[in-house]
Amino acid sequence: MSAASMPAFFTQHPRMKYIFFGGKGGVGKTVMAGTAALWLAQQGHRTLLASTNPVHSLSSLLDQNVFGAPTPVNGAPNLYAYEIDTKDTIERSKVELTQKIQWFLKYADIKTRADEFVESATMNPAFEESAMFENMIDLMFEDKYDVYVFDTAPTANTRRLLGMSSVYSMWVNKMVQSREEAKSLRELLSYSRKKEKDPLMEYLLNLRSRMERTKGLLTDAEKTAFFFVTLPEALPIAVIKRFIGWFHDFGIPVGGVIVNMLIDKADVTADTPEFVRNRIAMQEHHMLDIRASFPDVRALVPLFETEVRGVEMLKRTAAHLFAIED
Repeated sequence: MSAASMPAFFTQHPRMKYIFFGGKGGVGKTVMAGTAALWLAQQGHRTLLASTNPVHSLSSLLDQNVFGAPTPVNGAPNLYAYEIDTKDTIERSKVELTQKIQWFLKYADIKTRADEFVESATMNPAFEESAMFENMIDLMFEDKYDVYVFDTAPTANTRRLLGMSSVYSMWVNKMVQSREEAKSLRELLSYSRKKEKDPLMEYLLNLRSRMERTKGLLTDAEKTAFFFVTLPEALPIAVIKRFIGWFHDFGIPVGGVIVNMLIDKADVTADTPEFVRNRIAMQEHHMLDIRASFPDVRALVPLFETEVRGVEMLKRTAAHLFAIED
């Protein structure tokens, strides 16, 4: 491989703290995230493996329930895993949103119930995505672990999730500007000219500060890296080609590409079925495309004879994902 291996990448980035694994559905993102988290924990780092995928798989991967709270992983010192539960966050957000809307309606002297606005807003599928984003940055801000490894949703969803910091920042800046203009006009038209506390402005300013901090973390190449996982097949390669430019444009550092489920040609014998030979030929063809399209191929992980499940299989996978170049 022309690019530095995974161990070399982490040696070159000793302050790396937030690591994301993504790609098309079914390429093995959860396995690669779990493998990386285990390896980092083995290096002595207190590591949290967290899932931001609404369809969680960590409990199945680890053979233990890790839903709802950071949980020590059996047989893996320094490693904790967490399938994020957005239910509490959504309910809390509904309460906060109701309070903000009630205050705004009172401020604007509008005779409408806040519940109608809240129901409309929270029925939007993006509301759960927003809740997941809030949970993710809460974990990052708490800073309880040395390293955070995130198993993300399929790439299109992840693009929206990680892009929220930039989208929120632009939205909040416009809201703050509009709020300042409305407040100035209200004070100008007021007979008393009395200065009123503005909780909505305080909320917006706090949110803007939170988003600026989040964007700073997600775009820090010394602390953050997003790794794309692919199979040596046309569709997952096309997904990376389609979205990798977006990550660069938003300033989210791309750590490189990991190729998963590669069939070892050394296993081919005279008795190897034609189907397997054809798969190998197909994979070789797509590997040419991968090497030509992505300069930073960090690791080649083989197709195992059994599913990757449990800590022992993750250790076996780590021997390939974190293989040291000759």
